[in-house]
Amino acid sequence: MSQVVEMNNPIMLILVGFVLVLTGAVLPFLMVIRVVEPTFFLSFLSYGASVSGIFLGVLGSAMYVRIHRRDDWRDY
Repeated sequence: MSQVVEMNNPIMLILVGFVLVLTGAVLPFLMVIRVVEPTFFLSFLSYGASVSGIFLGVLGSAMYVRIHRRDDWRDY
């Protein structure tokens, strides 16, 4: 049977967000140095990957903090 990756794991959300942001940064660089032909669709795809990666990274970070938050923070 195949396993389904659960996206309620904050570390997984942060990693997927990182890959999307990295894709959103590498694609325009490859278009500028003419390795990949720049197209309108590819430009919007890289922008969408970057924005959604930032969103998933922030969401994963907030979930991580919420899970690992200590209730006894006044002791420090």
